Amino acid sequence: MAAKAGNRQRRKAERRGRLSEYMAAVFLMAKGYRILGLRVRTPVGEIDIVARKGDLVAFVEVKARRLETAAVDAVGGFSQQRIRAASDLWLARRSDGHTLSQRYDIIAVRPWRIPRHFPDAF
Repeated sequence: MAAKAGNRQRRKAERRGRLSEYMAAVFLMAKGYRILGLRVRTPVGEIDIVARKGDLVAFVEVKARRLETAAVDAVGGFSQQRIRAASDLWLARRSDGHTLSQRYDIIAVRPWRIPRHFPDAF
């Protein structure tokens, strides 16, 4: 019985995460970014959103939390290393990767609020 409840909670968290990522992507598009990928998987980790504006590529981690500070704090050192490694691999696979600038952002998605963008968060 406990396993069923755990699975249900996991599925609910997964749906909430996907919805938050879509909301963040729409928010970035409204700010003039072009979305190059959602949930980009590499052998070393996953990047929630890869977005481009001009020659800048933003690798964005999306966190759904009740408080902005909790969202930013949720992206710890291990997560930052994983995202950096995945972004390096993503850029290396692109023919124009050497011409692009990169940045690491966080978007906090809170209930019933406009997402908050933290550019160059780490």
